[in-house]
Amino acid sequence: MDPGQLVEEAMKVKADAFTELVNEVKSLLAGEEGRVGELEVIGRLVKLPDEGEAVIVGDIHGDLKSLYHVLRDTDFMRRAQEGEPIYAVFLGDYADRGIRGPEVYYVVLKLKEMYPDRVVLLRGNHEGPSDILAMPHDLPFHIISKFGREEGVRAYKALRELWGFFFTAALVKDKVIMLHGGAPTTVRRLEDLAFAHEKHPREPILEEVLWSDPEEGITGAYPSWRGAGKLFGPDVTKRFLSVVGARALVRGHEPCPAGYKLNHEDLIMTVFSRKGPPYFNEQAAYLWVPLSAQVLSARDLEKWVRTF
Repeated sequence: MDPGQLVEEAMKVKADAFTELVNEVKSLLAGEEGRVGELEVIGRLVKLPDEGEAVIVGDIHGDLKSLYHVLRDTDFMRRAQEGEPIYAVFLGDYADRGIRGPEVYYVVLKLKEMYPDRVVLLRGNHEGPSDILAMPHDLPFHIISKFGREEGVRAYKALRELWGFFFTAALVKDKVIMLHGGAPTTVRRLEDLAFAHEKHPREPILEEVLWSDPEEGITGAYPSWRGAGKLFGPDVTKRFLSVVGARALVRGHEPCPAGYKLNHEDLIMTVFSRKGPPYFNEQAAYLWVPLSAQVLSARDLEKWVRTF
């Protein structure tokens, strides 16, 4: 199967097959602990090896065309099928905003089903717990439009259950930490991040991972205009990177006119991988990074940004 065939399958999929796939991936993720191929799993944290390549995809928000471009451009499916050491890390926010959310979900979940030790699905604020789920939330309308009310509601319920099994973060030790939103302010050890889902909402770590944004010219963290998470300064970023053992933070969550941007003395790279309304960014971007490369800051990752 190639990306074109997978997209065509996503457009034609029926509700029963869609819901069955969601439940299969939920069972697959529920069993991922210890080691999955070359991936080490601790709680909801994935550790990638420092060899091979990683395709890092930011927010998709129902933009099936952009997702297809990334898969075709990287030849990910063929290379994964042939056993090459290539990984796809999705930074969350798969649906809402764009109308092809159900199809995007089908594609990424099918990729996970086919290549379970090559695909990492992170959680975004549009896959958050019910108390901090992003609004407006368009996905249920798109699913019902595709499958009809009764079957659509069933499919949507299955997706809501699946989100709790998505990963919080992915780490390449001594190099890069990947998550959706921002650096949490209260992390004191790596395990705090790995098990943040178990401590929500008693502790703010998961909320800040999903919702926070870097801000220039401040020290510490302040309430966010988003209504959840924090705006955090470079000192928070530096402390977080030191705790988790990384040199750069790669995240999504924010639209970027050029598809990506750098913040906090080049310690943070934001990647946004979709186009079109309501964001109207001129370019989208993703990262295609050799995991063996030396990374001293997010600036070192810039040479591997692919814009389109």
